[in-house]
Amino acid sequence: MSRKKQILKTAAQLFKERGYSAVTMRDLAAAMDMKAASLYNHISGKQEILATLILEVAHEFTTGMDTVEMDDKSAFAKAEQLILLHIKIALEYTDALAVLNTDWMHLEGVPYQEYIKLRKDYELDFKNILESGIKADEFKLLNVETMLFNLLSTLRSIYLWIPKKSTTEVADLKKELPQILLTGISS
Repeated sequence: MSRKKQILKTAAQLFKERGYSAVTMRDLAAAMDMKAASLYNHISGKQEILATLILEVAHEFTTGMDTVEMDDKSAFAKAEQLILLHIKIALEYTDALAVLNTDWMHLEGVPYQEYIKLRKDYELDFKNILESGIKADEFKLLNVETMLFNLLSTLRSIYLWIPKKSTTEVADLKKELPQILLTGISS
């Protein structure tokens, strides 16, 4: 693993544990067992770390959504795929996803604008899938914003649950969560 990747991984863990604002470059250097000045050989500062972590996860969601949208499946099947996408990302990027969910508002400038656009586009695409499911009579005629809010509220918190669970419990989650979340909105 490159030194920069080690820095990002350690920073994600620290940001998850303490929050972005509470972590200093000295804290990160101490956790890496290196001098703070040496960190700057690999990164420009905390803002670069935050942007890298958050945008990497946001792009994973965008790529996943693009794949789901290209699929010729029903809206219900697409919604299932998106739930599984959230689980997959929570498993692969647990700490960075925590940072995205709790510290995105600390982004500045272009990275902030890019994240907001990616988030809005993702939510709009998810909403469009739900709306197409209503039109196809796959989902109940409910307020789409309420449906989306409830789905995303649950999906955005999976990273809190996953580290505490066994492989079997995660497998059950992959099998059961789509059923649990979509049963209430299915026609």
